[in-house]
Amino acid sequence: MNTHESEVYTVAPEMPAMFDGMKLAAVATVLYVIVRCLNLKSPTAPPDLTYQDTALNLFLLKSCPILTKEYIPPLLWGKSGHLQTALYGKLGRVSSPHPFGLRKYLPMQDGATATFDLFEPLAGHQSGEDVTTVICPGIGNHSEKHYIRTFVDYSQKQGYRCAVLNHLGALPNIELTSPRMFTYGCTWEFAAMVGFIKKTYPQTKLIVVGFSLGGNIVCKFLGENRTNQERVLCCVSVCQGYSALRAQETFLQWDQCRRFYNFLMADNMKKIILSHRSVLFGVGSTKMVDTDLSRLYTATSLMQIDDNIMRKFHGHNSLKEYYEKESCVHYIHNINVPLLLVNSGDDPLVHNSLLTIPRTLAEKKENVIFALTLHGGHLGFFEGAVLFPQPLTWMDKVIVGYANAICQWEKQKPPCQSQGAHSSETKCQDSKS
Repeated sequence: MNTHESEVYTVAPEMPAMFDGMKLAAVATVLYVIVRCLNLKSPTAPPDLTYQDTALNLFLLKSCPILTKEYIPPLLWGKSGHLQTALYGKLGRVSSPHPFGLRKYLPMQDGATATFDLFEPLAGHQSGEDVTTVICPGIGNHSEKHYIRTFVDYSQKQGYRCAVLNHLGALPNIELTSPRMFTYGCTWEFAAMVGFIKKTYPQTKLIVVGFSLGGNIVCKFLGENRTNQERVLCCVSVCQGYSALRAQETFLQWDQCRRFYNFLMADNMKKIILSHRSVLFGVGSTKMVDTDLSRLYTATSLMQIDDNIMRKFHGHNSLKEYYEKESCVHYIHNINVPLLLVNSGDDPLVHNSLLTIPRTLAEKKENVIFALTLHGGHLGFFEGAVLFPQPLTWMDKVIVGYANAICQWEKQKPPCQSQGAHSSETKCQDSKS
């Protein structure tokens, strides 16, 4: 009995110590996970730039110094690509403005109706010229998204007219007029918007901007036909993946939670498609059947939706064919106007293997600059001191800063360098002599 009491007595004082140790271990584990997630110890650095040392590129980097300076995200969470992406996905932007624009409707040859919103400049452009930014948003996005509104408002105040494409079927209050909606690389609606701007404003010059999926569309549009580059001063693409076929396998992997993001994006696409169910799957539709609708309900990835629904809008025979023909990787090398490609190293949606495409392009073509940031997530690029992000992002400043530099170059460039054809310094020197 005494022995038993002695054993109890000696064990009892150690129990709280053991539980305290377990609590400390649990807290330490949670803190470790948070630190790893927030990436607090990750350094900040200027973007990793790939470009050729041409007169144009050197001028652009000097005139747009933000590209050569550190991008510093908010301290407590900005170094996590997941949190940057989540904040963009949930809020878009903070304290986003409400720019006033006019909605335009453009009938297409197949019966569809393209829409875009037009925003006039709020100030004169520093170059004294008439310049219009034509913008293609990300997947399922439109002019009413907060990140688009923020960028438009900033561009207007810098003297740019803005035209924002509303992806076919993306606006909840606009009905489809034909059994077709936007796809990964269809350029028809963007081409119609650009054509309207060129016709309505014969003196304007164009800055082409694409976000995520929109980056694929604008690069494909410019590379499809050389005439599409007429009156275009430059193009900026942010956070696109360049090749849907190469991205297909990586988007099914759990690395960086891409499979989870894939599921969320697929769920959003389902909602958009089902909101137009009567038009897409109704009596007038010849490309969709009831089987496609049932497969849509059970789809858990974008690839399944693309295979069962999206590829059929343009009659592609397979998912591989759809991804090959709709990816800008097969067209981007035809772009001759200045081209800025921006990606983030911690973008959870774009696998690092895809970034060999823009890097190789910048190494081979003198009109291309590829900028890769350490942080920024997918279309995040928030800035701020510690916790709260600023309304304007690094991305907004870079695009407008690069566009301003291009306009400045156009105004003072040597006469031997015509728009869209960037001559070598030797040729310029020869013409001057």
